[in-house]
Amino acid sequence: MANMGDSVYSSVLFIVQFLSAAAGAACVLHAVTYRRPRWRVSFARWRKREPPLWWLRAMGCGAESSALQERRVLLAGCGIRLPPAVYLAARRSLIAAGTAIALLLLAGSRTGYISEPTIWRVIPAIGLIAAAAASDKYLLESFRKYRSDRIRRELIAVMNQLIYYMGSRLHLHGKLARCMSYTRVIRGDLQLLLNEWYYDADGALVRFKERLGTSEGYSFAETMRSMRLHESDEVYRMLRDVLAEYKANIELAKAGRKETASYALFVLAGLPILYTFQIFLYPWVQESQKLFDVLKP
Repeated sequence: MANMGDSVYSSVLFIVQFLSAAAGAACVLHAVTYRRPRWRVSFARWRKREPPLWWLRAMGCGAESSALQERRVLLAGCGIRLPPAVYLAARRSLIAAGTAIALLLLAGSRTGYISEPTIWRVIPAIGLIAAAAASDKYLLESFRKYRSDRIRRELIAVMNQLIYYMGSRLHLHGKLARCMSYTRVIRGDLQLLLNEWYYDADGALVRFKERLGTSEGYSFAETMRSMRLHESDEVYRMLRDVLAEYKANIELAKAGRKETASYALFVLAGLPILYTFQIFLYPWVQESQKLFDVLKP
């Protein structure tokens, strides 16, 4: 039996050494015979290939639906540039695959092919992944609110600077370029807006608000379009109104967070009371109940 194990080990070691030597020889041969192509081939078409239609139809994402519309709004608000149909199909495929793997593991444990320690190591990880995929709507909504709040604060800083430049002879493109240092989340999108400005300003503003994907981005882009067409006192008055609206939304969001925190503190304050009753008072209640049972005729 030992000789048989030694022979198997030697065979596996020989195969590994042979594959390593073959891979090394292939790398050396490729390095020696490789020539840089004269014409550069573009693989943009391969990167832009559409997902398989049968996969989308199998996951119920081939046609427009309410779930698809919700994911489209959430992904745009989170700044995730991913087709909503692909995202929804991947989410459903992940849930289905996790469920199938869990069922196979349970079936294997009953038949004895898979040990229970292996199952209890794998199933919790599958459960966490499936739970995250199932609750993606809540997670995306939370991140969208966080990102919208950050964008709102940065747009407030930008609009304050634009009001500061009121009456200046500087072009709107130059004013926005000087506001770049006040941004962080939208800096890349604002830089793209400035790069595309002189080619097609209206199209650049449309793409800018689509990249932001929030209501604040839409209103800011429309205000910039009005300012580009005719920079007057009325436009700056509208800019101040938008600025006041953003500040009111920030205060409303703060009030909502304070209310949520007060509910959480209320629940946390109730936990010591519950444990006090369970540890100190509940034994006395049990003893009183036993005494009343004894005194019953």
